[in-house]
Amino acid sequence: MMDTNSLHKPKRSFKRPFAFPRNCVYRPLRQIHNMERNQKPPADQPTYFTLNAPPSLLPAKKYSDISGLPAPYVDPHSKLRYANAEEYASMQHLPSDIINGYLTLRGYTSAVG
Repeated sequence: MMDTNSLHKPKRSFKRPFAFPRNCVYRPLRQIHNMERNQKPPADQPTYFTLNAPPSLLPAKKYSDISGLPAPYVDPHSKLRYANAEEYASMQHLPSDIINGYLTLRGYTSAVG
């Protein structure tokens, strides 16, 4: 003889498929930030916004100074990074003050002379 409880499946509500547990309080990120700022925790206690990620183990990506595409090449004379032959050909005709402008935007400190 079959048990009647095994035949009946529990009803599921698809109008509200997810609900927070009754003892859990939902707080948006702005509210968490305001609460931490107003509480003034000790300096050695980590908060939600003081946690830092470790440095990346991957090398930094290098991008073209002209187009912004990934740049596998560097011009040995001007030290500009470029992505393809077309950019290299256009770099050959740039005046030195434009090249220096690109290098200062990138943060390269050595001057082209």
